[in-house]
This record gives sequence, structure tokens and C-alpha cells, in this order.
Amino acid sequence: MTQARLIDGAGIARELRAELAGRVAALARAGRTPGLAVILVGADPASQIYVRNKIKACAEIGIRSLHETYPASLAEDELLARIATLNGDPAVHGILVQMPLPGHISPARVIEAIDVRKDVDGYSIESAGRLMAGVPGFRPCTPAGCMRLIESTGTSLRGKNAVVIGRSNTVGKPMAMLLLQQDATVTLCHSRTPDLAEHTRRADVVVAAVGRANTLTAAMVKPGAVVIDVGMNRDAAGKLCGDVDFAAVSQVAGAITPVPGGVGPMTIAMLLANTVESAERSRA
Repeated sequence: MTQARLIDGAGIARELRAELAGRVAALARAGRTPGLAVILVGADPASQIYVRNKIKACAEIGIRSLHETYPASLAEDELLARIATLNGDPAVHGILVQMPLPGHISPARVIEAIDVRKDVDGYSIESAGRLMAGVPGFRPCTPAGCMRLIESTGTSLRGKNAVVIGRSNTVGKPMAMLLLQQDATVTLCHSRTPDLAEHTRRADVVVAAVGRANTLTAAMVKPGAVVIDVGMNRDAAGKLCGDVDFAAVSQVAGAITPVPGGVGPMTIAMLLANTVESAERSRA
């Protein structure tokens, strides 16, 4: 029996998808069905699963998905040309190119080729700048989902200490910015942080996004803290696990996300939300 409140990401994502389905229906009645183009280059098994889950989620709420799969040998210029065509298609409101890409294709060039108005992943430099400046724009899906999960606990971030473990451009850095916008005092830790526990033990909120199992242990957590586990790893037995020692930390934390069933469902839900928002903006 865990002491911490379990943050049900799957349940919260279902509620959000139900709300989005209503907005999609309203757009459809006005003659504008949201459209998401999903591009997969190569046959990476994990990427195929991720894309399949995104396409299924679109179908469930009425978003029209355009699923395009190309061989790993696809030339970068061909991919960029296809993105340019999708940029100009008024029926496409979001463009997602599944990562990772084959080695001969530059992820940076691909991301920057996507019209910022259709950058529903929120990965472009302009999207990052909009986040930094606190102006409207698409936020990366995983950090945005984490914020919804923290909000679900009823925790006010104003004046609270928050620690983010991991400094990636897709999760760690934007997560820190979103927390800062809610008036949290944010510490961004990483592999060169000499004493991680010194920081996490003071934190009212910890977001672990480093990609290494058992990075956060019970001894590193302040009693009652909110713990968000972004990690997706496999333990020695091959079982899916996060970055947090869930069994032990759940005895100390006030609220915690499970893996699976925590952050993952919210990431896809926020992708849907960004796509719907893009369609609504294009109508305005």
C-alpha cells in the first residue's frame, strides 16, 4: 500500500480527450476538421508504436490524421519538400515528424522546416523563444502534460521549490520555463550536478526526466513532495519503469505518477490539444 496519492495520468488524459472531442465536433460542424500529418521515416519498432498510438488517439476524438511512412533511405531534401507541401495545405493544422530520424537527415533542419503555426510538438527555435518570452505558442507536449498533472494535485506552485532533473531541449529546459511561469523557484539539475540529493531534498516538486532508472530514491525526496516521473526505461527483468524508485518514493512523497500510466498518456493528449488549438486559430 502506497502512502502517496497516485496521479492518474491515464484518467486525466481521458478527461482532456473528452473535452477536446467536443471542440473537434464544433469545428467539424463549422466545416473545419482538425488535421494532423504524422511522418515516419524508417522502420524503428518503438517509433512505429508511438506513431500508431498517436494515430489511434486522433481517430478517437475525430481528428483527421494523415499518416505517411517512408523508407530509411529517404533523402533529406525529399522530406523537406514534403514538409513544405504540408505547410501550405490548409487542411493540415499540425505536422509531426517522428524522431529519431536516420543519420543522414538533420533533425534540426527538419524541425525548423515546419511552419511554426503547425509546430504542434513545440520543438522549433521560434516555439522555444515564445515559451521563454511567455507569449502564446505551442508548448512541448510532455512538459505541458506534466504541468496538467501537477495542477491536478491542487498544488500551487507560487513560491514553491521545484527541481527538474534533466536538461534536454524537449523536456528539461521547457519544463523549467513552465514551472517558472507559475512562480516556482526552479533548479535545473543534470549529469554534472555534483550533489543531486542536496537539491531534491529541498524540493516541493520534482520532475525526473533523465532516462535512467532509480535516479530518484526515497532518501532524496522531501516528505509530501509532488513527484513527476517522465522516464521510460527497462529494469533488469525487462519491465517498464521510470527514473524514480516508485515503491520506495511513494512511501515518502505526497503525490506521484506511475510508469506506465502517468506522463505518457498526457503527452499524447497534449499533442491532440495543440492540434485542436491550431485548427481553432486558423479559423479565427
